[in-house]
Amino acid sequence: MEKGLIQVYTGNGKGKTTAALGLALRAVGHGLKVLMIQFMKGDLLSGEMETARQLSPYLTLKRMGRETFILKNRIDPLDVEKAREGLLLAKKALEERAYDVVILDEMNVAVDFGLIPLPDLLQLIDSKPETVELILTGRNAKPEILERADLVTEMVERKHYYREGVPARKGIDW
Repeated sequence: MEKGLIQVYTGNGKGKTTAALGLALRAVGHGLKVLMIQFMKGDLLSGEMETARQLSPYLTLKRMGRETFILKNRIDPLDVEKAREGLLLAKKALEERAYDVVILDEMNVAVDFGLIPLPDLLQLIDSKPETVELILTGRNAKPEILERADLVTEMVERKHYYREGVPARKGIDW
């Protein structure tokens, strides 16, 4: 890629990770290499993990989290450790220019929860090579992140079937 941009998908609505995965699929279709690091998500089987296995080496997916839901007011030191490992992985991938697209899934939440210090993420963003596309997803994106972005899409929840008692569905929601 001649010029990589910074994209942010944020907001309280469903579809942030899905949008990033759609971009990844499109990039792979054009022969680009994509790294997706999922913060705060453990090794639970998901459709995107299976897809990454099938599309390897063009799509690489790394999960950096425990197999449990993380509450903002009950952070385990292991959550911080896993998130910092993910940040180091992202930094290395950018430095080595091993990928055309780097997706940091749920990074905004990791910053919001204090797992990743905002200055560390801003430094990573500012060090992005010119030719790499960087995507950050997750609710509660900080203003400093939005200022650095070339594209910001806010997903707004108007209606969600989960509120009507429909549980997450295999192949659709995970």
